[in-house]
Amino acid sequence: MIDETVVREIALGLPGATEEPGSMYFRVNEQNFVWPYLERVDPKKARVERRDRVLVRVDSEEVKFALIASRPEVSFTTDHYNGYAMVIVRLAEISRDELEEMIASSHALAATAKRRTRKRAG
Repeated sequence: MIDETVVREIALGLPGATEEPGSMYFRVNEQNFVWPYLERVDPKKARVERRDRVLVRVDSEEVKFALIASRPEVSFTTDHYNGYAMVIVRLAEISRDELEEMIASSHALAATAKRRTRKRAG
């Protein structure tokens, strides 16, 4: 069964990957490549972290929608992520091999992403 321990093992096995201890936020090149899904349970309350679902980056929105269409039981999105090339993955519905592939791909995208720079007030 895939759980946060397996996600951690896969993510931290990739070059340059780091995690804030126990957080399930995995980064490379100062970019997240796997992180827990924050679900909006009550519109008047803060989002709730779900460690049985994680977000990963994908190549494009076209890839996102193709993944969702081909295996809706594994990955999905919400309106909150419209315009972003990422999917939410249900850990209970994915094989380890599939998850390894998705996390490795997300890691590669994050590793090559340009860092955002903040404009400094002059």
